[in-house]
Amino acid sequence: MLDWVIEGATVVDGTDAPPFTADVGVRDGRIAEIGRITGAARERISGHGAWLTPGFVDIHTHYDGQATWDQTFSPSIHHGVTTLMMGNCGVGFAPNVPGREAELIALMEGVEDIPGAALAEGVKFNWRSFGEYLDVLQAMPHSLDFLALVPHDPLRMAVMGDRALAQEAATPADIAAMQALLREALQAGAAGFSTGRTDNHRTARGRETPASEASAAELQGLGAAFQGLDRGVVQMVSDFNLLQGPAHFDAEFDLVEDLARASGRPLSLSWMQRDPGGDQWKAMQARVEAAVAQGLPLYLQAASRGIGVINGLDASFHPFMGFPGYQEVAALPLPQRAAALRDPARKARILGEVSGRISGDGSPVPPLVDILLSRIELISGRMFPMASVEGLTPDYEPNVMTSFLARARQRCCTALEALYDHFAEGDGGNLVYFPLFNYNGGNLDVVRQMLEHPRALFGLSDAGAHVGTVCDASATTFLLTHWARDRPERSPGDRLTLQRAVHLLSGRNAAYLGLADRGRIAPGLRADLNLIDPVRLGVGTPHLVRDMPAGGKRFLQKGQGYVGTWVAGQCVQRDGEITAARPGHLVRLGH
Repeated sequence: MLDWVIEGATVVDGTDAPPFTADVGVRDGRIAEIGRITGAARERISGHGAWLTPGFVDIHTHYDGQATWDQTFSPSIHHGVTTLMMGNCGVGFAPNVPGREAELIALMEGVEDIPGAALAEGVKFNWRSFGEYLDVLQAMPHSLDFLALVPHDPLRMAVMGDRALAQEAATPADIAAMQALLREALQAGAAGFSTGRTDNHRTARGRETPASEASAAELQGLGAAFQGLDRGVVQMVSDFNLLQGPAHFDAEFDLVEDLARASGRPLSLSWMQRDPGGDQWKAMQARVEAAVAQGLPLYLQAASRGIGVINGLDASFHPFMGFPGYQEVAALPLPQRAAALRDPARKARILGEVSGRISGDGSPVPPLVDILLSRIELISGRMFPMASVEGLTPDYEPNVMTSFLARARQRCCTALEALYDHFAEGDGGNLVYFPLFNYNGGNLDVVRQMLEHPRALFGLSDAGAHVGTVCDASATTFLLTHWARDRPERSPGDRLTLQRAVHLLSGRNAAYLGLADRGRIAPGLRADLNLIDPVRLGVGTPHLVRDMPAGGKRFLQKGQGYVGTWVAGQCVQRDGEITAARPGHLVRLGH
Protein backbone atom coordinates (compact mmCIF):
# COMPACT_ATOMS: atom_id res chain seq x y z
CA MET A 1 0.00 0.00 0.00
CA LEU A 2 1.17 3.51 -0.80
CA ASP A 3 1.38 6.06 1.99
CA TRP A 4 -0.24 8.74 -0.14
CA VAL A 5 -0.99 9.70 -3.72
CA ILE A 6 -1.32 13.06 -5.44
CA GLU A 7 -3.87 12.64 -8.21
CA GLY A 8 -3.99 14.32 -11.60
CA ALA A 9 -1.32 16.97 -11.05
CA THR A 10 0.62 18.81 -13.74
CA VAL A 11 4.02 17.26 -13.05
CA VAL A 12 7.03 19.49 -13.69
CA ASP A 13 9.75 16.97 -12.96
CA GLY A 14 12.86 19.14 -12.55
CA THR A 15 14.66 17.85 -15.66
CA ASP A 16 13.65 20.71 -17.99
CA ALA A 17 11.29 18.31 -19.77
CA PRO A 18 7.78 19.54 -20.67
CA PRO A 19 5.10 19.14 -17.95
CA PHE A 20 2.76 16.16 -18.07
CA THR A 21 -0.33 15.06 -16.16
CA ALA A 22 0.03 12.11 -13.80
CA ASP A 23 -0.59 10.66 -10.36
CA VAL A 24 2.44 10.39 -8.08
CA GLY A 25 2.54 7.83 -5.27
CA VAL A 26 4.81 7.88 -2.23
CA ARG A 27 5.93 5.09 0.07
CA ASP A 28 8.47 5.25 2.92
CA GLY A 29 9.56 8.77 2.04
CA ARG A 30 10.33 8.02 -1.59
CA ILE A 31 8.52 8.32 -4.89
CA ALA A 32 7.16 4.86 -5.63
CA GLU A 33 4.95 5.28 -8.71
CA ILE A 34 4.22 7.80 -11.45
CA GLY A 35 1.32 7.43 -13.88
CA ARG A 36 -2.27 6.36 -13.44
CA ILE A 37 -2.38 4.95 -9.91
CA THR A 38 -5.44 2.91 -8.95
CA GLY A 39 -3.93 0.86 -6.12
CA ALA A 40 -4.59 1.32 -2.43
CA ALA A 41 -3.21 4.35 -0.59
CA ARG A 42 -3.71 5.63 2.94
CA GLU A 43 -4.38 9.16 1.65
CA ARG A 44 -5.32 10.66 -1.69
CA ILE A 45 -4.72 14.32 -2.42
CA SER A 46 -6.27 16.11 -5.38
CA GLY A 47 -3.67 17.72 -7.61
CA HIS A 48 -6.04 18.63 -10.42
CA GLY A 49 -5.14 22.05 -11.80
CA ALA A 50 -2.03 22.24 -9.62
CA TRP A 51 1.68 22.03 -10.38
CA LEU A 52 3.66 19.24 -8.71
CA THR A 53 7.35 20.10 -8.58
CA PRO A 54 10.43 18.76 -6.81
CA GLY A 55 11.29 20.56 -3.60
CA PHE A 56 13.50 23.55 -4.31
CA VAL A 57 17.24 23.51 -3.56
CA ASP A 58 18.60 26.88 -2.37
CA ILE A 59 22.39 26.89 -2.57
CA HIS A 60 22.98 30.37 -1.10
CA THR A 61 21.66 30.99 2.40
CA HIS A 62 23.00 32.31 5.71
CA TYR A 63 21.05 30.34 8.30
CA ASP A 64 24.30 29.48 10.15
CA GLY A 65 23.07 31.07 13.39
CA GLN A 66 19.32 30.72 12.92
CA ALA A 67 19.66 26.97 12.36
CA THR A 68 20.73 26.63 16.00
CA TRP A 69 17.48 28.14 17.36
CA ASP A 70 14.89 27.84 14.57
CA GLN A 71 13.80 24.35 13.59
CA THR A 72 11.81 25.50 10.55
CA PHE A 73 14.16 27.69 8.46
CA SER A 74 11.54 30.41 8.16
CA PRO A 75 10.90 32.02 5.68
CA SER A 76 12.41 29.52 3.21
CA ILE A 77 9.89 26.88 4.28
CA HIS A 78 7.14 29.21 3.00
CA HIS A 79 8.69 29.37 -0.47
CA GLY A 80 9.01 25.75 -1.52
CA VAL A 81 12.57 25.09 -0.32
CA THR A 82 13.22 21.57 0.96
CA THR A 83 17.05 21.55 0.86
CA LEU A 84 19.34 24.50 1.51
CA MET A 85 23.03 25.22 1.88
CA MET A 86 24.46 27.72 4.37
CA GLY A 87 27.97 28.95 5.17
CA ASN A 88 28.31 31.06 2.02
CA CYS A 89 30.54 34.10 1.42
CA GLY A 90 33.22 33.00 3.88
CA VAL A 91 31.28 33.85 7.06
CA GLY A 92 29.92 31.54 9.75
CA PHE A 93 30.38 30.24 13.28
CA ALA A 94 32.83 27.35 13.04
CA PRO A 95 35.53 26.55 13.76
CA ASN A 96 35.33 28.49 17.01
CA VAL A 97 38.03 29.42 19.51
CA PRO A 98 36.50 29.68 23.02
CA GLY A 99 36.62 33.24 24.26
CA ARG A 100 36.58 34.75 20.76
CA GLU A 101 32.91 34.20 19.95
CA ALA A 102 32.22 37.95 19.95
CA GLU A 103 34.48 38.30 16.93
CA LEU A 104 32.46 35.75 14.96
CA ILE A 105 29.26 37.53 15.97
CA ALA A 106 30.67 40.91 14.88
CA LEU A 107 31.63 39.37 11.56
CA MET A 108 28.19 37.92 10.86
CA GLU A 109 26.37 41.00 12.20
CA GLY A 110 28.29 43.32 9.92
CA VAL A 111 28.45 41.22 6.75
CA GLU A 112 24.96 39.76 6.82
CA ASP A 113 22.94 42.36 8.79
CA ILE A 114 21.82 39.96 11.54
CA PRO A 115 21.37 41.63 14.95
CA GLY A 116 24.36 40.93 17.16
CA ALA A 117 22.17 40.73 20.26
CA ALA A 118 20.07 38.02 18.61
CA LEU A 119 23.19 36.04 17.70
CA ALA A 120 24.71 36.48 21.16
CA GLU A 121 21.55 35.14 22.82
CA GLY A 122 20.60 32.54 20.23
CA VAL A 123 23.90 30.91 19.26
CA LYS A 124 25.22 28.76 22.13
CA PHE A 125 28.71 28.09 20.71
CA ASN A 126 28.88 24.65 22.30
CA TRP A 127 31.45 23.51 19.74
CA ARG A 128 35.02 24.14 18.70
CA SER A 129 35.70 22.26 15.48
CA PHE A 130 33.52 22.39 12.39
CA GLY A 131 32.69 18.73 12.88
CA GLU A 132 31.40 19.48 16.40
CA TYR A 133 29.27 22.29 14.94
CA LEU A 134 27.77 19.77 12.53
CA ASP A 135 27.10 17.40 15.44
CA VAL A 136 25.15 20.11 17.27
CA LEU A 137 23.07 20.87 14.19
CA GLN A 138 22.45 17.20 13.49
CA ALA A 139 21.15 16.61 17.01
CA MET A 140 18.46 19.28 16.63
CA PRO A 141 15.20 18.50 14.79
CA HIS A 142 14.52 20.53 11.64
CA SER A 143 11.81 20.81 9.01
CA LEU A 144 14.14 20.94 5.99
CA ASP A 145 17.33 19.26 4.87
CA PHE A 146 20.46 21.40 4.93
CA LEU A 147 24.17 21.38 4.15
CA ALA A 148 26.97 23.57 5.49
CA LEU A 149 30.03 25.02 3.79
CA VAL A 150 33.24 25.69 5.74
CA PRO A 151 33.64 29.51 5.77
CA HIS A 152 37.07 31.00 5.19
CA ASP A 153 36.93 33.80 7.77
CA PRO A 154 36.37 31.63 10.91
CA LEU A 155 38.94 29.17 9.56
CA ARG A 156 41.52 31.95 9.25
CA MET A 157 40.59 33.39 12.66
CA ALA A 158 40.93 30.02 14.35
CA VAL A 159 44.48 29.61 13.04
CA MET A 160 45.79 33.19 12.94
CA GLY A 161 43.85 34.97 15.70
CA ASP A 162 44.48 38.72 15.77
CA ARG A 163 46.70 38.46 12.71
CA ALA A 164 43.66 37.33 10.71
CA LEU A 165 41.64 40.33 11.87
CA ALA A 166 44.56 42.56 10.86
CA GLN A 167 44.57 40.85 7.43
CA GLU A 168 48.19 39.81 7.68
CA ALA A 169 49.45 37.45 5.02
CA ALA A 170 49.25 33.80 5.97
CA THR A 171 52.57 32.02 6.42
CA PRO A 172 53.20 28.54 4.98
CA ALA A 173 52.59 27.16 8.48
CA ASP A 174 49.27 29.06 8.70
CA ILE A 175 48.18 27.71 5.33
CA ALA A 176 49.07 24.16 6.32
CA ALA A 177 47.08 24.50 9.56
CA MET A 178 44.02 25.92 7.75
CA GLN A 179 44.27 23.18 5.14
CA ALA A 180 44.29 20.54 7.86
CA LEU A 181 41.19 22.02 9.55
CA LEU A 182 39.36 22.25 6.22
CA ARG A 183 40.26 18.66 5.35
CA GLU A 184 39.00 17.52 8.74
CA ALA A 185 35.72 19.37 8.19
CA LEU A 186 35.28 17.88 4.71
CA GLN A 187 35.82 14.40 6.11
CA ALA A 188 33.21 15.19 8.78
CA GLY A 189 30.67 15.86 6.02
CA ALA A 190 30.98 19.57 5.20
CA ALA A 191 29.53 20.52 1.82
CA GLY A 192 32.64 22.39 0.72
CA PHE A 193 34.40 25.72 1.24
CA SER A 194 33.40 29.38 0.80
CA THR A 195 35.37 32.61 0.66
CA GLY A 196 34.46 36.31 0.38
CA ARG A 197 36.51 39.03 -1.30
CA THR A 198 34.21 42.06 -1.51
CA ASP A 199 34.60 45.58 -0.14
CA ASN A 200 30.86 45.70 0.59
CA HIS A 201 31.36 43.24 3.45
CA ARG A 202 32.41 44.76 6.77
CA THR A 203 32.42 43.48 10.33
CA ALA A 204 30.17 45.20 12.89
CA ARG A 205 33.23 47.25 13.84
CA GLY A 206 33.66 48.52 10.29
CA ARG A 207 36.73 46.42 9.50
CA GLU A 208 37.33 44.47 6.32
CA THR A 209 36.62 40.76 6.59
CA PRO A 210 39.64 38.63 7.60
CA ALA A 211 40.02 36.67 4.35
CA SER A 212 39.11 39.40 1.87
CA GLU A 213 42.72 39.83 0.72
CA ALA A 214 43.87 36.21 1.01
CA SER A 215 46.78 35.43 -1.29
CA ALA A 216 46.90 33.04 -4.22
CA ALA A 217 49.09 30.72 -2.15
CA GLU A 218 46.50 30.62 0.65
CA LEU A 219 43.60 29.93 -1.71
CA GLN A 220 45.51 27.24 -3.56
CA GLY A 221 46.55 25.64 -0.29
CA LEU A 222 42.93 25.49 0.87
CA GLY A 223 41.83 24.14 -2.50
CA ALA A 224 44.33 21.33 -2.10
CA ALA A 225 42.36 20.12 0.94
CA PHE A 226 39.91 18.54 -1.54
CA GLN A 227 42.54 16.35 -3.16
CA GLY A 228 41.43 12.72 -3.32
CA LEU A 229 37.81 13.58 -2.45
CA ASP A 230 35.03 13.16 -4.99
CA ARG A 231 32.60 15.50 -3.24
CA GLY A 232 32.12 19.09 -2.15
CA VAL A 233 31.84 22.47 -3.87
CA VAL A 234 33.51 25.87 -3.59
CA GLN A 235 31.67 29.21 -3.44
CA MET A 236 33.21 32.65 -3.87
CA VAL A 237 32.06 36.26 -3.98
CA SER A 238 34.44 38.93 -5.30
CA ASP A 239 34.16 42.49 -6.58
CA PHE A 240 36.59 41.83 -9.49
CA ASN A 241 36.55 45.62 -10.05
CA LEU A 242 36.82 45.78 -13.82
CA LEU A 243 36.62 49.58 -13.48
CA GLN A 244 40.17 49.47 -12.09
CA GLY A 245 41.28 48.06 -15.41
CA PRO A 246 41.39 44.74 -17.27
CA ALA A 247 44.66 43.77 -15.57
CA HIS A 248 43.06 44.01 -12.12
CA PHE A 249 40.03 42.04 -13.26
CA ASP A 250 42.13 39.32 -14.88
CA ALA A 251 44.43 39.00 -11.88
CA GLU A 252 41.43 38.44 -9.59
CA PHE A 253 39.89 35.93 -11.99
CA ASP A 254 43.21 34.09 -12.18
CA LEU A 255 42.80 33.47 -8.43
CA VAL A 256 39.40 31.92 -9.12
CA GLU A 257 40.83 29.58 -11.70
CA ASP A 258 43.78 28.69 -9.45
CA LEU A 259 41.38 27.76 -6.63
CA ALA A 260 39.19 25.71 -8.96
CA ARG A 261 42.22 23.95 -10.39
CA ALA A 262 43.65 23.19 -6.95
CA SER A 263 40.38 21.82 -5.58
CA GLY A 264 39.17 20.04 -8.69
CA ARG A 265 35.63 20.68 -7.48
CA PRO A 266 32.71 22.70 -8.90
CA LEU A 267 33.15 26.39 -8.07
CA SER A 268 30.38 28.98 -8.29
CA LEU A 269 30.73 32.77 -8.36
CA SER A 270 28.20 35.40 -7.40
CA TRP A 271 27.05 36.93 -10.71
CA MET A 272 25.28 40.25 -11.00
CA GLN A 273 25.19 43.42 -13.09
CA ARG A 274 27.01 45.97 -10.98
CA ASP A 275 26.54 49.73 -10.93
CA PRO A 276 28.95 51.25 -11.71
CA GLY A 277 30.58 48.57 -13.84
CA GLY A 278 27.52 47.46 -15.76
CA ASP A 279 29.42 45.34 -18.30
CA GLN A 280 31.48 43.38 -15.77
CA TRP A 281 28.94 40.54 -15.77
CA LYS A 282 29.72 39.98 -19.46
CA ALA A 283 33.45 39.85 -18.74
CA MET A 284 32.81 37.28 -16.00
CA GLN A 285 30.71 35.23 -18.39
CA ALA A 286 33.46 35.29 -21.01
CA ARG A 287 36.13 34.17 -18.54
CA VAL A 288 33.91 31.39 -17.19
CA GLU A 289 33.12 30.15 -20.69
CA ALA A 290 36.83 30.11 -21.57
CA ALA A 291 37.69 28.27 -18.34
CA VAL A 292 34.93 25.69 -18.88
CA ALA A 293 36.27 25.08 -22.40
CA GLN A 294 39.59 24.21 -20.73
CA GLY A 295 37.88 21.75 -18.39
CA LEU A 296 37.46 23.83 -15.22
CA PRO A 297 34.10 23.25 -13.43
CA LEU A 298 33.04 26.89 -13.01
CA TYR A 299 29.47 28.10 -12.50
CA LEU A 300 27.74 31.46 -12.07
CA GLN A 301 25.19 32.04 -9.31
CA ALA A 302 22.42 34.30 -10.60
CA ALA A 303 19.52 35.92 -8.79
CA SER A 304 15.96 35.86 -10.09
CA ARG A 305 15.51 39.62 -9.62
CA GLY A 306 17.36 42.80 -8.69
CA ILE A 307 19.95 42.70 -5.93
CA GLY A 308 18.57 45.40 -3.70
CA VAL A 309 17.36 46.54 -0.33
CA ILE A 310 14.12 47.49 1.35
CA ASN A 311 14.19 50.89 3.03
CA GLY A 312 11.83 51.85 5.84
CA LEU A 313 11.84 53.88 9.04
CA ASP A 314 12.04 50.66 11.07
CA ALA A 315 14.30 48.83 8.60
CA SER A 316 18.08 48.76 8.93
CA PHE A 317 18.52 51.58 6.42
CA HIS A 318 16.67 54.57 5.08
CA PRO A 319 17.84 57.86 3.54
CA PHE A 320 17.28 59.99 6.66
CA MET A 321 19.10 57.97 9.32
CA GLY A 322 22.15 60.26 9.20
CA PHE A 323 20.24 63.57 9.46
CA PRO A 324 20.49 65.28 12.90
CA GLY A 325 16.82 66.29 12.82
CA TYR A 326 15.77 62.69 12.29
CA GLN A 327 18.14 61.32 14.91
CA GLU A 328 16.37 63.47 17.52
CA VAL A 329 13.18 61.42 17.06
CA ALA A 330 14.69 58.10 15.94
CA ALA A 331 13.98 56.39 19.28
CA LEU A 332 10.25 57.17 19.25
CA PRO A 333 7.77 54.37 18.53
CA LEU A 334 7.07 54.21 14.80
CA PRO A 335 3.66 55.96 14.67
CA GLN A 336 4.87 58.81 16.90
CA ARG A 337 8.05 59.08 14.85
CA ALA A 338 6.06 59.43 11.64
CA ALA A 339 3.85 62.07 13.27
CA ALA A 340 6.92 63.99 14.42
CA LEU A 341 8.30 63.91 10.88
CA ARG A 342 5.07 65.41 9.57
CA ASP A 343 5.64 68.55 11.67
CA PRO A 344 6.30 71.26 9.03
CA ALA A 345 9.10 72.87 11.02
CA ARG A 346 10.96 69.57 11.50
CA LYS A 347 10.48 68.66 7.86
CA ALA A 348 11.91 71.99 6.71
CA ARG A 349 14.87 71.64 9.07
CA ILE A 350 15.71 68.08 8.03
CA LEU A 351 15.43 68.86 4.33
CA GLY A 352 17.83 71.74 4.88
CA GLU A 353 20.40 69.59 6.69
CA VAL A 354 23.27 67.49 5.39
CA SER A 355 23.40 63.85 6.36
CA GLY A 356 26.20 62.86 8.68
CA ARG A 357 28.50 60.01 7.78
CA ILE A 358 27.15 56.64 8.90
CA SER A 359 29.85 54.23 7.65
CA GLY A 360 33.34 53.69 9.05
CA ASP A 361 34.50 54.52 12.57
CA GLY A 362 33.32 51.23 14.02
CA SER A 363 30.11 51.08 11.95
CA PRO A 364 29.12 47.93 10.04
CA VAL A 365 27.60 50.10 7.31
CA PRO A 366 29.68 49.77 4.11
CA PRO A 367 31.08 52.98 2.55
CA LEU A 368 28.78 52.40 -0.42
CA VAL A 369 25.83 53.59 1.70
CA ASP A 370 27.34 57.02 2.32
CA ILE A 371 28.21 57.31 -1.37
CA LEU A 372 24.62 56.50 -2.30
CA LEU A 373 23.16 58.93 0.24
CA SER A 374 25.30 61.71 -1.19
CA ARG A 375 23.76 61.04 -4.59
CA ILE A 376 20.15 60.64 -3.52
CA GLU A 377 18.74 62.87 -6.26
CA LEU A 378 20.45 60.72 -8.89
CA ILE A 379 19.75 57.27 -7.45
CA SER A 380 16.12 58.13 -6.67
CA GLY A 381 15.40 57.09 -10.24
CA ARG A 382 15.91 53.55 -8.97
CA MET A 383 13.93 53.88 -5.73
CA PHE A 384 10.30 52.80 -5.83
CA PRO A 385 7.34 52.65 -3.41
CA MET A 386 6.87 49.06 -2.26
CA ALA A 387 3.63 47.38 -1.29
CA SER A 388 3.55 47.01 2.49
CA VAL A 389 -0.13 46.21 2.96
CA GLU A 390 -1.14 42.57 3.28
CA GLY A 391 -2.76 41.34 0.09
CA LEU A 392 -0.85 43.68 -2.24
CA THR A 393 1.90 42.14 -4.37
CA PRO A 394 5.30 43.87 -4.36
CA ASP A 395 6.52 44.88 -7.81
CA TYR A 396 10.09 43.68 -8.32
CA GLU A 397 10.27 44.99 -11.90
CA PRO A 398 8.80 48.47 -11.42
CA ASN A 399 8.50 50.99 -14.23
CA VAL A 400 10.98 53.85 -13.88
CA MET A 401 8.06 56.27 -14.23
CA THR A 402 6.92 55.18 -10.76
CA SER A 403 10.28 56.03 -9.17
CA PHE A 404 10.72 58.79 -6.62
CA LEU A 405 12.65 60.81 -9.18
CA ALA A 406 9.59 60.73 -11.43
CA ARG A 407 7.32 61.52 -8.47
CA ALA A 408 9.46 64.50 -7.57
CA ARG A 409 9.34 65.91 -11.07
CA GLN A 410 5.58 65.51 -11.15
CA ARG A 411 5.32 67.43 -7.84
CA CYS A 412 8.03 69.97 -8.70
CA CYS A 413 9.98 69.10 -5.55
CA THR A 414 13.24 67.33 -4.76
CA ALA A 415 13.44 63.55 -4.69
CA LEU A 416 14.51 63.78 -1.05
CA GLU A 417 11.26 65.56 -0.20
CA ALA A 418 9.22 62.98 -2.10
CA LEU A 419 10.93 60.22 -0.14
CA TYR A 420 10.45 62.12 3.13
CA ASP A 421 6.71 62.46 2.61
CA HIS A 422 6.41 58.76 1.73
CA PHE A 423 8.13 57.64 4.93
CA ALA A 424 6.27 60.15 7.12
CA GLU A 425 2.87 59.08 5.85
CA GLY A 426 0.37 57.24 8.05
CA ASP A 427 1.85 55.03 10.75
CA GLY A 428 5.36 55.21 9.25
CA GLY A 429 5.23 51.71 7.82
CA ASN A 430 5.70 52.65 4.16
CA LEU A 431 8.56 50.89 2.41
CA VAL A 432 10.84 51.70 -0.51
CA TYR A 433 12.38 49.14 -2.86
CA PHE A 434 15.87 49.99 -4.12
CA PRO A 435 17.45 47.53 -6.59
CA LEU A 436 21.16 48.40 -6.52
CA PHE A 437 22.31 45.77 -9.00
CA ASN A 438 20.72 43.98 -11.99
CA TYR A 439 18.58 47.04 -12.77
CA ASN A 440 20.80 49.38 -14.77
CA GLY A 441 18.38 49.38 -17.69
CA GLY A 442 15.29 49.92 -15.56
CA ASN A 443 14.16 46.33 -16.13
CA LEU A 444 15.22 42.73 -15.54
CA ASP A 445 16.28 41.86 -19.10
CA VAL A 446 19.86 41.21 -17.92
CA VAL A 447 18.55 38.79 -15.29
CA ARG A 448 16.70 36.85 -17.99
CA GLN A 449 19.93 36.54 -20.00
CA MET A 450 21.75 35.31 -16.91
CA LEU A 451 19.13 32.71 -16.02
CA GLU A 452 19.23 31.28 -19.54
CA HIS A 453 23.01 30.73 -19.49
CA PRO A 454 24.00 27.03 -19.36
CA ARG A 455 26.46 27.64 -16.48
CA ALA A 456 23.93 29.63 -14.42
CA LEU A 457 22.75 28.37 -11.05
CA PHE A 458 19.81 29.93 -9.25
CA GLY A 459 21.21 31.46 -6.06
CA LEU A 460 21.92 34.62 -4.07
CA SER A 461 18.69 34.48 -2.07
CA ASP A 462 20.75 35.21 1.08
CA ALA A 463 17.91 33.63 3.08
CA GLY A 464 18.49 34.15 6.78
CA ALA A 465 20.67 37.22 6.22
CA HIS A 466 20.20 40.97 5.78
CA VAL A 467 17.12 40.54 7.90
CA GLY A 468 16.44 44.27 8.27
CA THR A 469 16.97 45.15 4.60
CA VAL A 470 16.16 42.14 2.41
CA CYS A 471 13.73 39.25 2.25
CA ASP A 472 14.91 37.43 -0.83
CA ALA A 473 13.99 33.97 0.41
CA SER A 474 10.91 34.73 -1.69
CA ALA A 475 13.09 34.75 -4.83
CA THR A 476 12.19 31.09 -5.43
CA THR A 477 8.50 31.93 -5.63
CA PHE A 478 9.30 35.02 -7.73
CA LEU A 479 11.11 32.85 -10.27
CA LEU A 480 7.85 30.98 -10.84
CA THR A 481 5.39 33.86 -10.65
CA HIS A 482 7.29 36.51 -12.58
CA TRP A 483 9.36 34.53 -15.07
CA ALA A 484 7.03 31.61 -15.82
CA ARG A 485 3.61 33.24 -15.39
CA ASP A 486 3.26 37.01 -15.04
CA ARG A 487 5.96 38.92 -16.92
CA PRO A 488 4.53 40.75 -19.96
CA GLU A 489 5.81 39.23 -23.19
CA ARG A 490 6.91 42.09 -25.40
CA SER A 491 8.89 39.68 -27.58
CA PRO A 492 9.65 35.93 -27.61
CA GLY A 493 11.92 34.92 -24.74
CA ASP A 494 10.80 37.61 -22.30
CA ARG A 495 9.66 34.80 -20.02
CA LEU A 496 11.09 31.43 -19.06
CA THR A 497 9.20 28.21 -19.65
CA LEU A 498 7.73 26.65 -16.54
CA GLN A 499 9.99 23.62 -16.93
CA ARG A 500 13.12 25.80 -17.16
CA ALA A 501 12.15 27.75 -14.04
CA VAL A 502 11.54 24.56 -12.05
CA HIS A 503 14.77 23.01 -13.37
CA LEU A 504 16.73 26.02 -12.10
CA LEU A 505 15.05 25.74 -8.71
CA SER A 506 15.56 22.02 -8.28
CA GLY A 507 17.34 19.62 -10.63
CA ARG A 508 20.23 21.84 -11.70
CA ASN A 509 21.16 22.90 -8.17
CA ALA A 510 20.86 19.36 -6.83
CA ALA A 511 23.18 18.11 -9.57
CA TYR A 512 25.70 20.87 -8.78
CA LEU A 513 25.81 19.74 -5.15
CA GLY A 514 26.11 16.10 -6.16
CA LEU A 515 22.76 15.18 -4.57
CA ALA A 516 21.52 12.43 -6.85
CA ASP A 517 18.60 11.49 -4.59
CA ARG A 518 16.57 14.71 -5.01
CA GLY A 519 15.79 17.60 -7.34
CA ARG A 520 13.72 15.48 -9.73
CA ILE A 521 10.43 13.60 -9.70
CA ALA A 522 11.31 10.03 -10.58
CA PRO A 523 10.74 6.58 -9.02
CA GLY A 524 13.14 5.82 -6.19
CA LEU A 525 14.04 9.43 -5.42
CA ARG A 526 13.17 11.23 -2.19
CA ALA A 527 9.64 12.54 -1.96
CA ASP A 528 10.72 16.17 -1.61
CA LEU A 529 7.78 17.81 -3.34
CA ASN A 530 5.73 20.98 -3.74
CA LEU A 531 2.06 21.02 -4.72
CA ILE A 532 1.34 24.53 -6.02
CA ASP A 533 -1.85 26.33 -6.98
CA PRO A 534 -0.67 28.39 -9.98
CA VAL A 535 -3.56 30.84 -9.65
CA ARG A 536 -2.96 31.69 -5.99
CA LEU A 537 0.84 31.51 -6.11
CA GLY A 538 2.40 34.76 -4.88
CA VAL A 539 5.48 36.09 -3.09
CA GLY A 540 3.52 37.67 -0.22
CA THR A 541 4.07 41.06 1.37
CA PRO A 542 7.23 41.81 3.39
CA HIS A 543 6.62 43.05 6.91
CA LEU A 544 8.81 43.47 9.98
CA VAL A 545 8.38 41.05 12.87
CA ARG A 546 10.23 40.73 16.18
CA ASP A 547 10.59 36.98 16.52
CA MET A 548 14.36 36.60 16.84
CA PRO A 549 16.25 36.06 20.08
CA ALA A 550 16.64 39.21 22.23
CA GLY A 551 13.67 40.74 20.41
CA GLY A 552 15.56 41.09 17.14
CA LYS A 553 13.52 42.17 14.14
CA ARG A 554 13.52 40.89 10.59
CA PHE A 555 11.51 41.10 7.40
CA LEU A 556 9.19 38.14 6.94
CA GLN A 557 7.52 37.32 3.66
CA LYS A 558 5.23 34.28 3.43
CA GLY A 559 4.52 32.80 0.03
CA GLN A 560 0.97 32.04 -1.04
CA GLY A 561 -0.41 29.18 -3.08
CA TYR A 562 1.79 26.38 -1.73
CA VAL A 563 -0.88 23.74 -1.13
CA GLY A 564 1.72 21.50 0.48
CA THR A 565 5.47 20.98 0.85
CA TRP A 566 6.84 17.53 1.67
CA VAL A 567 10.33 16.56 2.86
CA ALA A 568 11.10 12.85 2.62
CA GLY A 569 7.39 12.20 2.27
CA GLN A 570 6.32 14.18 5.34
CA CYS A 571 4.29 17.37 5.00
CA VAL A 572 6.17 20.28 6.58
CA GLN A 573 3.96 23.09 5.29
CA ARG A 574 0.33 23.10 4.23
CA ASP A 575 -1.44 26.20 2.88
CA GLY A 576 1.03 28.54 4.57
CA GLU A 577 1.00 26.86 7.96
CA ILE A 578 4.08 25.01 9.22
CA THR A 579 3.26 21.53 10.51
CA ALA A 580 4.77 19.71 13.50
CA ALA A 581 6.70 17.30 11.24
CA ARG A 582 10.49 17.55 11.50
CA PRO A 583 11.88 15.15 8.87
CA GLY A 584 14.77 17.42 7.89
CA HIS A 585 18.34 16.53 8.68
CA LEU A 586 21.89 17.67 8.10
CA VAL A 587 23.21 16.24 4.83
CA ARG A 588 26.78 15.14 5.44
CA LEU A 589 28.51 14.54 2.14
CA GLY A 590 30.37 11.23 2.08
CA HIS A 591 28.43 9.84 5.06
